[in-house]
Amino acid sequence: MAGKNQTIITEFLLLGLPIEPEQQNLFYTLFLAMYLTTVLGNLLIIVLIHLDSHLHTPMYFFLSNLSFCDLCFSSVTMPKLLQNMQSQVPSIPYAGCLAQMYFFLFFGDLESFLLVAMAYDRYVAICSPLHYTTIMSPKLCFSLLALSCVLTTLHALLHTLLMARLCFCADNKIPHFFCDMSALLKLSCSDTGVNELVIFIMGGLILVIPFLLIIMSYARIVSSILKVPSARGICKAFATCGSHLAVVSLFYGTLIGLYLCPSSDNSVKEIIMATMYTVVTPMLNPFIYSLRNRDMKGALERVFFKNKTSSSV
Repeated sequence: MAGKNQTIITEFLLLGLPIEPEQQNLFYTLFLAMYLTTVLGNLLIIVLIHLDSHLHTPMYFFLSNLSFCDLCFSSVTMPKLLQNMQSQVPSIPYAGCLAQMYFFLFFGDLESFLLVAMAYDRYVAICSPLHYTTIMSPKLCFSLLALSCVLTTLHALLHTLLMARLCFCADNKIPHFFCDMSALLKLSCSDTGVNELVIFIMGGLILVIPFLLIIMSYARIVSSILKVPSARGICKAFATCGSHLAVVSLFYGTLIGLYLCPSSDNSVKEIIMATMYTVVTPMLNPFIYSLRNRDMKGALERVFFKNKTSSSV
């Protein structure tokens, strides 16, 4: 490549979603409504947990951080997607593309680690209820959150720096609605062998290991329940873990469908699956935790009626 004339890429064109032009406004309205629902729903959970002292527990500490993570994760891609759907030239600067990739990896990884922490919290609550407050101390909760942030920062930074060393000197059209790492690698005119190796190794560490830890936690929970089987114990365990299991299924289900299930049209499949875990999952998480959770409903009533009573007085 050294002997060829190269045009250094300063911006990329995001081709966006495979939508017909006549359906553009309809999908724009739909995605705008979904994004606003995501923002309001996750903000509501964060505010309720902050204001209601009944929710100042390890479980809701992690839930508030998960809601913040979902809010940021969706905000990394959705505003740019909405802007590009109304733009004639859906471009993104080179530096902005790398920044979007970094924060996409950061908040995506952080959600994975938070789901592991929540699974461990549920394991302790069911298998060691008498020692729950001792084990799940504020120090441990903050340590788990800090460790998750450090690991995700290093992982996202590693991939971003490796991507920054590549040259992009030909096609600048990304067949996606955000700066997806695999899509960028396909456009590079440099050797991407190191990047692909790191993706393979780190992907196993960041996604597979957390998923296995979650499976192990629930295997121990099931084993504990089966030792003393009772309808009451099963109902209690389901009430305690049901919401978390639903979120885990949504998050990891789309990732497994994306990376482990082959498809004849990979580009379309990748876009659909990416839409699921960047748009749909962050929007559904607040509904899963609020509609199926009596504590959240109670907090909503207490905060609402408290404010209503104060305003009437």
